Amino acid sequence: MGTKNKDAALRQFCKGNCRRIKNPGTINLRADSNSLGSTYPRLFDNKDDDVLTIRKGLGIPISKDEKGGFNARVRRTYPLKFSIQICRRLSPFNRVHRRVVIQDYGKPIYESSSKAPLLTGLARCIEGYMSLHDEAGLIQCDVSPRNLMVNEDKDNPSWPAFLIDLDLAIKLERDGSSGARGKTGTRAFMAIGVLYGENHCFMHDLESFFWVLFWICIHYEGPGKGITVERFEKWNYMSTEELAAAKQGVKSEGDFLRIAEDYFTPYYQSLIPCVNRLQRLVFPDGGRWKKPNFDLSRNMIGTLQQAQDNSDAVN
Repeated sequence: MGTKNKDAALRQFCKGNCRRIKNPGTINLRADSNSLGSTYPRLFDNKDDDVLTIRKGLGIPISKDEKGGFNARVRRTYPLKFSIQICRRLSPFNRVHRRVVIQDYGKPIYESSSKAPLLTGLARCIEGYMSLHDEAGLIQCDVSPRNLMVNEDKDNPSWPAFLIDLDLAIKLERDGSSGARGKTGTRAFMAIGVLYGENHCFMHDLESFFWVLFWICIHYEGPGKGITVERFEKWNYMSTEELAAAKQGVKSEGDFLRIAEDYFTPYYQSLIPCVNRLQRLVFPDGGRWKKPNFDLSRNMIGTLQQAQDNSDAVN
């Protein structure tokens, strides 16, 4: 549920959930809520907002029939005394209803105010991705421009860049593989190997970061100024096999440079050397990787940081 205050740019959201409790008097709402972040549970009339308070301990309400009367017919398959005992055991569990008020912030990475924060945001998102992979054991599986966020609000102390949307995330197995062959992700940014049905791993998602920057440089004439490029719009609709074949043409450095010079918008032409270095990292020796490269994320971040410090690239 969203509410707007006087500042139209400031949006707040209230999310609620119910949790079953066994001992109503022992739950610590503030401590439990704060485990999710800085949240403030609201209580009314000094009482927990729980199911039994709302319903006053009543059972399931009886519905009205078509004539306006009440339909209270019950079909019994057990003796009355035994049925009462069952009903007592099946009475509703008490649940505490809590609310968390949050405020969204940040914007998609393609709306970065200039090339420098775009590169910074991409590097930070790669860092966040690897933290998710190494510490939480998750593979995000949907690296795309709308899931990479930047925060350029100087008055907001939150993360300057972050990754969102774990709807398609998968858990790593103990051997480091995902064991998942599903072709998941946003089609235009999926790694070639995923399009061919390979087991999803972190290398595929790091390749997706390359495709995000490649796509932005072709489809944006400036911050948030999107354009349509027919050749690449087809990537959204091709079959996975056709798209994998189309992306093969970007693996070799010569073909990549030709495409970049022809299709990168004037605003992003200065990033061709940076994106070219990323292309060589993601596609070593002009081909697809054959074994995981655990230095790839660090090398990609270093390339992006080097471009940030290059005035010819970001101005």
